[in-house]
Amino acid sequence: MIRFGTQEHERDLGQRLGCADAVVGRDAGPLHVDVPQGEFVLVRSVTPIPWPAPLPAKTATASWGSAEHPAGALRPAPTRTTTAAVAALATVLAIKRLGTPSTTMHRLTTALRRAVSTCRQPATHDQAQAAVLAVRRAGWYSPARTACLEESAAAVLLLAARRLSTTWCHGIAPDPVRLHAWVQTDRGSPAAEPPSTLAYTAALTIGASHQHQL
Repeated sequence: MIRFGTQEHERDLGQRLGCADAVVGRDAGPLHVDVPQGEFVLVRSVTPIPWPAPLPAKTATASWGSAEHPAGALRPAPTRTTTAAVAALATVLAIKRLGTPSTTMHRLTTALRRAVSTCRQPATHDQAQAAVLAVRRAGWYSPARTACLEESAAAVLLLAARRLSTTWCHGIAPDPVRLHAWVQTDRGSPAAEPPSTLAYTAALTIGASHQHQL
């Protein structure tokens, strides 16, 4: 039987060695373990040695949702930028600015819910995409932060002004954790979004008949 430490330690060591009948030395030197398959030598460490990282990886960069398209980095493609798109974006920026930072998202989602409640018919994919691109074009000239959150919310307000409904989505993607906001049609088709948006799971949706919150 194993003779090392307590009985629980002895049984555990025997199971680890794959043998229930082993003899372990107790001298101050290396621990000699005799098992039927051969002899193992367990060398005591004088000082603790840190374990190396099992899976070294690069540190993930922070994402605030603007990495999904080059917002503010590349000039958007020419499109029709209307006064209404500028007004919708200005409204979103004003909602974010007027109030405490801790209630920004609540104020914004409340405004979106009120806007979509006035809609009478769903927007087509072309209409939703045109709205997003118009707001994106307007955001190029905006001095304030204009990323996915601001663009998507402004696009919903722009379409709601014409009584056209869309679904505003705020979602999350894992590994690394990223947040993103986008607009999609009532049928679930993202508007003016890259394929990588499909990696996000919507945690909050506003609009259409399937709005929900996780």
